[in-house]
Amino acid sequence: MSCQLTQEFLHAYVDGELDLARSLEVEQHMQNCQVCASAYRNQTALRSAFKDSSLYYSAPEKLEKRIRSSLRREAKSEAGRRWFDWRWFPVGVMALILVLGLVIWRTAPSLRPSGDEFIAQEMVSNHVRSLQLESHRTDVISSDQHTVKPWFDGKLDFAPPVKDFSGQGFPLLGGRLEYLNNRAVAALIYQRQKHYINLYIWPAEESNATSEVATKRQGYNLLHWTNSGMTYWAISDLNGVELHEFARLVQEAQ
Repeated sequence: MSCQLTQEFLHAYVDGELDLARSLEVEQHMQNCQVCASAYRNQTALRSAFKDSSLYYSAPEKLEKRIRSSLRREAKSEAGRRWFDWRWFPVGVMALILVLGLVIWRTAPSLRPSGDEFIAQEMVSNHVRSLQLESHRTDVISSDQHTVKPWFDGKLDFAPPVKDFSGQGFPLLGGRLEYLNNRAVAALIYQRQKHYINLYIWPAEESNATSEVATKRQGYNLLHWTNSGMTYWAISDLNGVELHEFARLVQEAQ
């Protein structure tokens, strides 16, 4: 089974919707393909993250009462004029559903995460997993940029820039393949004392450079920017000042 076909079946595999034969084909492919195996781990981690109660929004009690009262009035009115316009009742219910959806949509902007929000969620899940599973932290272990950079040859459709910053207190530990933002990406692992930094790199959609954007998720600091045709995301439990210093080193080395 090819990588493309595996990616097409991955969601159905995670949801347990594939038959036994197809599931075995997917599993066999992932045993020999790090990129597809990483994509599977990301899907399961993201699925678990979506079960977080903080993502759910409960409608206000007053809104619920208004809807129930409106439905009762509609039902009583329908009983009195059923012979005349009973066919319009479904239209009224549909309109009420649309109004309810609009109210929730406008009063709960947190339910409409942007593309960067989804990527940030993936980043956190991926970063935490790399910390918990030492065997997953690096596919190639080396502080030599001339060893790590060639390791990605043939595994990605781009050449990620790799630099070591040991002299500035951010030594390179190695690299690995990941599947984020619906594509294979490079992950470089750095260390600052006892803190690990994951730096994810993939080609940017636009060639224009963008300045750093900082955010924080579940206690982790994240920075992302674009430069020289590449998108960069850095994540760590390192304090924001030192993470900005690391980002500056990466940008100056490009």
